[in-house]
Amino acid sequence: MRKLKNKELNRLSVDEYKSTDKTPVIVVLDNIRSCNNIGSVFRTSDALLIEKIYLCGITATPPNNEIRKTALDAEKSVDWEYFENTEDVVKKLQNEGCKVYAIEQVENSISLPDYQPQAGEKPALVFGNEVKGVKQSVVDLCDGSIEIPQFGTKHSFNISVSAGIVLWDIFQKVTYE
Repeated sequence: MRKLKNKELNRLSVDEYKSTDKTPVIVVLDNIRSCNNIGSVFRTSDALLIEKIYLCGITATPPNNEIRKTALDAEKSVDWEYFENTEDVVKKLQNEGCKVYAIEQVENSISLPDYQPQAGEKPALVFGNEVKGVKQSVVDLCDGSIEIPQFGTKHSFNISVSAGIVLWDIFQKVTYE
């Protein structure tokens, strides 16, 4: 068994990426502190052809060398937009027909394995601050909440890990439905 070289992976160029069909999923980052986490979400979103990322509140925006360290230029391929208030993005996305879900531990949340997008549904997923999670005012506006099952002593995953788990799961559900 031999590791493949990067040139053997047949990856898209940034221009090809921009013009290809995207996975009908939106990511919203609610007040993410760490540029490394932001960059990781860009990189995961690039890998899964996520349609767009909304960066909100204190979440840093490209160009930013700290984001680039983990994004590895994915911030150049994935469409993104900045909004000061996450609540404004949630309302905008709902008005555009998206179903918005907080990725959060709340009463009556949907366990990730049980979440199944409806035919034609475009999910928008709100990931929250590393310490405080998704703001309650944002949770209040969301159409629902999806929770990643956990079984140990800790009560949360790092935001970049959460994004990887949730985006991979939902990518499979929307592309193979």
